[in-house]
Amino acid sequence: MTAQRLLIEGRVQRVGYRDWAVRTAKQLGVIGWVRNLQDGRVEILADGDGMALDTFVDRCREGPMLAEVARIDATPAERGNVKGFTKRFTA
Repeated sequence: MTAQRLLIEGRVQRVGYRDWAVRTAKQLGVIGWVRNLQDGRVEILADGDGMALDTFVDRCREGPMLAEVARIDATPAERGNVKGFTKRFTA
């Protein structure tokens, strides 16, 4: 398993992006968390096997129907000690 930290920019808050990310991650078997950032971005820590994680990142480029993703920065991350995929409070 590998982990990625995603910083997602664009119209990604107040469009259901976090709930969508939770549903999508659970469907793919990806674990981690998602939260809004005060600067308007969404941050995700995602951990999963290569194919599932790649698929999740690709889907994050689209997001839910009302989102307009302008950019995603993906960087390798430390694997977190998490179970499932959760929505966190704004940081």
